[in-house]
Amino acid sequence: MSAPIADVAARGPSLDEHADAVRDMFGRIAPTYDLLNRVLSGGFDVAWRQAAVNALADAPRGPSLDLCAGTLDLTVMLDRLRPYERLIASDFSEPMLRAGASKVSRAEIVVADAQALPFEDASIAAMVCGFGIRNVADTEKAIREARRVLMPGGVFVTLEFFRPARLPTRIFHRAFATCLLPAVGGMLSGDRDAYAYLAQSMDGFLSRDEYVRAVKQAGFLPVTAKDLTLGVASIVRAEVPL
Repeated sequence: MSAPIADVAARGPSLDEHADAVRDMFGRIAPTYDLLNRVLSGGFDVAWRQAAVNALADAPRGPSLDLCAGTLDLTVMLDRLRPYERLIASDFSEPMLRAGASKVSRAEIVVADAQALPFEDASIAAMVCGFGIRNVADTEKAIREARRVLMPGGVFVTLEFFRPARLPTRIFHRAFATCLLPAVGGMLSGDRDAYAYLAQSMDGFLSRDEYVRAVKQAGFLPVTAKDLTLGVASIVRAEVPL
């Protein structure tokens, strides 16, 4: 059994320990994950996810991948946008995928680590990652993997709670992360530690501009970014050069 996230963080985790702890945490909260997303975001997360998927509208024909798919909310939207393309939902938490598998019957369910995807080079046309990249142990490695599996002209869209740069958004993030998220998440899921970790992951992640630089360094171009709801969440859209 993996060490609890709090214990791992206290002593400085190895990448493997971090991955195991986060995987176990998501497995524990899978049954209440969808409900908590709606409650904690005030319903805004639905519009955020739709905006992220819409950013793939001009991606080339070919397979679509929901990376860090969780309970497949984005997979449902991908299915509507690209109904005739191969559809894949991938996550390293099997319980999360199992909790959402019935939402899209045609989606291929793949349990995999974003840092080592089981797909061939240049085999994916459109990829979206919603609120998952910050939970990967090595962000840059995951970005490089996304670049590897995307075909020329392919599009990679990231929807994430990046570390905010603007003061009002920083204040909101801090209040949300330290008070609301652990309290409400813990009450509804029965796992306060899991939502305390999610709060820490938001505070310790890259800023939007830092993430854009990392995506460019991995070989994506052009890369554009857009803030949603006063910068609470952001979308980064990146293309593989032709």
